[in-house]
Amino acid sequence: MNAAHANPTYDVICIGAGPTGLACAIEAKRAGLRPLVIDKGCLCNSLYHYPTNMVFFTTPERMEIGDLPMTTLGGKPTRAEALKYYRRAAEHYGIEVAQYQLVERVSGHDVTFVVAAREANGAPHEYHSRKLILATGYYDLPNFLNVPGEDLPHVSHYFTDPHPYWNKDVIVIGAKNSAAEAALDLFRGGARVTLIHRGAELGRSLKYWVRPDIENRIKAGEITARFNTKVVRFEPGKVIVQNGQHGSSAETLPAFHAFAMTGYHPDFQFLESAGIELDAKTRKPRVNLETLETNVPGIYVAGVLVGGLHTGEIFIENGRFHGRQIIAAIAGREGPREPAPVAPPGE
Repeated sequence: MNAAHANPTYDVICIGAGPTGLACAIEAKRAGLRPLVIDKGCLCNSLYHYPTNMVFFTTPERMEIGDLPMTTLGGKPTRAEALKYYRRAAEHYGIEVAQYQLVERVSGHDVTFVVAAREANGAPHEYHSRKLILATGYYDLPNFLNVPGEDLPHVSHYFTDPHPYWNKDVIVIGAKNSAAEAALDLFRGGARVTLIHRGAELGRSLKYWVRPDIENRIKAGEITARFNTKVVRFEPGKVIVQNGQHGSSAETLPAFHAFAMTGYHPDFQFLESAGIELDAKTRKPRVNLETLETNVPGIYVAGVLVGGLHTGEIFIENGRFHGRQIIAAIAGREGPREPAPVAPPGE
């Protein structure tokens, strides 16, 4: 559902149209409120940019929102099945969604917030809302290696499809799920894959079906693994690496493409621009634990933003319930808010 061109005052504006933002809007709609969801990309933009062949590490019922059942062909949802489900959820509840509009700033205060957004063609939009929910996720901002050449065209922090890399030398940097799955997908797509990781072993949090697969491919020599190795710099068609051992010399590896799968982080600058206090170390926002309202009255956070830099603490499975907490608070169903515990930054 596209947002109306007129800009009336909404009860709730959710910034971020991922599963968590949609869940918040659905709860608002069910509570008799009028929500609007705004996203700088498409509906579920982060999920759309996940690897084409991705399978979620969960079961369908743990990804459901709005009490709508998710059906899948297998035991775990695929990227395509999830995208279809969330489209149907938005349609079922008639959620107004303003897609491809980048929120540039929020101003005003509780009950009279103003959200300024802009389309890619420069067209401005202004929306008014009583309450704001920030559910912007973290997938849009990669953790950079901060080495020379990282901005070269053959280096990227996202992997989608293995086909373009058939019969090519490809470097994958990292050792957690995204790196391991990319390496396996590329290998099966016919690429010559080298996995580089600064640590001594694969990540401990690998999915239970991914670990034996990647370990067996490495053991068989089908995927080359270089542990205790760091990237020194990127050059056109090359990746320069160095082993962690003292005195070791740099080595040049051929690279038609390099995927730096080094994780992502929330847009902390945007949170701070809205006046939200963040812990200096964990970057967790100051929130009321019962309502998820921040130190700025009327502004709430949902989803992975609640965890700050600890992005592994919150997933779709638990973030989808944040909407119930928030809307209960907005609708006044949680009772007196004064006694609710407040989490100091970092706790």
